[in-house]
Amino acid sequence: MTAPVAGAVQPYRWRWPALFVILAAEVMDLLDALVTTIAAPTIQKDLGGSDSLVQWLGAGYTMAMAVGLITGGRLGDLYGRRRMFLVGATGFTAASLLCGVAMSPEMLVGSRVLQGLFGAVMIPQGLGLIKEMFPPEEMGKAFGMFGPVMTISSVGGPVLAGWLVDADFFGTGWRMIFLINLPIGLAAALAGLRFLPERRLSDATRLDLVGVLLVSVASVLLIYPLIQGRELDWPAWTFVSMAASAVVFALFGRYEARRSASGKDPLVTPSLFRKRAFTGGMVAGLAFFSGMIGLSLVFSLYTQLGLGYSPLKAGLTGLPQAIGGVVGFGLAMSGLREKLGRGLLQIGVVVMAAGAAVLGLTIHLAGLDVGPWQLAPGLLLVGVGMGLTMAPFFDIVLAGVEPRESGSASGTLTAVQQLGGALGTAVLGTLLFNLLKHQWSFGAAMQAAVWVEIGLLALTFALSFLLPRHPVPEQQAAH
Repeated sequence: MTAPVAGAVQPYRWRWPALFVILAAEVMDLLDALVTTIAAPTIQKDLGGSDSLVQWLGAGYTMAMAVGLITGGRLGDLYGRRRMFLVGATGFTAASLLCGVAMSPEMLVGSRVLQGLFGAVMIPQGLGLIKEMFPPEEMGKAFGMFGPVMTISSVGGPVLAGWLVDADFFGTGWRMIFLINLPIGLAAALAGLRFLPERRLSDATRLDLVGVLLVSVASVLLIYPLIQGRELDWPAWTFVSMAASAVVFALFGRYEARRSASGKDPLVTPSLFRKRAFTGGMVAGLAFFSGMIGLSLVFSLYTQLGLGYSPLKAGLTGLPQAIGGVVGFGLAMSGLREKLGRGLLQIGVVVMAAGAAVLGLTIHLAGLDVGPWQLAPGLLLVGVGMGLTMAPFFDIVLAGVEPRESGSASGTLTAVQQLGGALGTAVLGTLLFNLLKHQWSFGAAMQAAVWVEIGLLALTFALSFLLPRHPVPEQQAAH
């Protein structure tokens, strides 16, 4: 999320209560992106379904979020940010209720997709509303609130999920990880009605519905066979589907170029893809976020199904990584981001790869006798590297685009972040289950996943040399 360029904005009377409404929406989104990683084995045991259910719980949400984010912000421009925030928050809450009462794997995955779509309507409105409500001198303080809230959510999300599943409040078991959204979502919607301002841009453009359809179809053609192909023993159509995905993405690019040339507002500004820094950053982001999210999923499966940990113990075992992320982000924000620029991102990737290597070596040496404290050093290093990498990432990539392109570039990068999560869940989850199917031990399969993550980090490091050395000073990122 990029901070706005300073300009004359009249302070809005209820801007601080409105900011907390926006932050509540961010908390719901972050928690729901994390909780199923821990709860997935319990959900599968209760509802049944194949191993692919474990992957779809995360991939369905992030894929829908990725596709929806590209156009979610423009809905606010067209119909009013307050109105679309309320639609998103209400729909997200209703979808959470559907998740909580789901009686079949299909209903749960479908409800997760709905969550992602409504989240994509809700989340982008926050940036525009903050731009409208706060004067320049308060803007930094407002965006500064996102860091602690996102940090607390990322640290507490998996632990909260494990605790709720183990506590089994009112006999709800895993369902409470979704039902807890009901009071938060209803409070956010009601407070939004009271405190959010209603303004609409007079020069808002029409939606690019054909572009949305093309990118949606391309994403599904890629992710669906990656997840389902293993269980079906990789029939020919899975490879045809993945090849067709590349064709549809290419058609999307040509359509967007033609739309831009005809004077219409495209979904993604085509000139971005002619910039080496942006395309390199986009592929680097896809590799980085795929590995990061995919590793989190397989590590949770390893601790619960391989080591026999309870959901709460699994959440607590992953805590060093979350704490490391806080430490890394804090170090980056203490001045290293501005001083080192691209170098900080590269240092972070190397530290993260070293942590993954330590984690893999620990699992190799200890086998199934490994305990949480033995896993902690590797996880801590992974987290520190993650924080160091993520802090400058959006700033650095956006430094390579023109100011008029920054809105489209920021939205595209955020969508790539979510698509990377879906892709990582599909690829690393499929790898793990495929190796287990071929009689690999859980420890050996986990080590293989770690090596894939190290490979993705190596790709990220190589691509980072295409990025600008330093961010443009005026461009600040809050992610």
